[in-house]
Amino acid sequence: MKHDKKNIMVILSSPSGVGKTTITKKIQQKYQSFKLSVSHTTRTPRSNEVDGIDYHFISSEEFKKLIKKNEFYEYAKIFDNFYGTLKKKVDEIIVSSDIIFDIDWQGTKQLSKFNNLNLIKIFLIPDSKDELKKRLINRNQNTSVEIKRRFDSFEEDVKHWNDYDYIIINKNLENCFKQIENIISLEKRKAFTTAQIIQ
Repeated sequence: MKHDKKNIMVILSSPSGVGKTTITKKIQQKYQSFKLSVSHTTRTPRSNEVDGIDYHFISSEEFKKLIKKNEFYEYAKIFDNFYGTLKKKVDEIIVSSDIIFDIDWQGTKQLSKFNNLNLIKIFLIPDSKDELKKRLINRNQNTSVEIKRRFDSFEEDVKHWNDYDYIIINKNLENCFKQIENIISLEKRKAFTTAQIIQ
């Protein structure tokens, strides 16, 4: 698939609870050019989630069939569930739009192997581990066991910060989003200039 070099792919990763999903939604609201890469997952939908909008919810059997057929740009097993990005969906979107990925460090490593993808990789971190624990509890989406698992995975997640182009501390949501706006503006200018040179 030939990709439009003027369009960019922004990856947002973070330890669980740092705010990447909230930031992802803000990017979509602010920029009409950005489409969300909706991942496939074997996780059970939460009460507020819609199939096809938040995730494509499928069975483990279906997911494993897609792996065998090499249909994913990236996939990973996270907290007992599979998550993955279908090549076909990404290739369709990038022809006419920018893409935002809400994925973890494992997916980022896999996507980075594809030289034809114009990736801008952003890693969000909390200002402290205490603040992260507070956020995980306050969002009231997980059991105490799940919260502990997500909190315990923090150390492993932050080991991979150097795989990213930008590291942002999400202490204040608006300030964090402003920094991301500046990054998008800079990278869009660079992509547009590169596309002109190539043409």
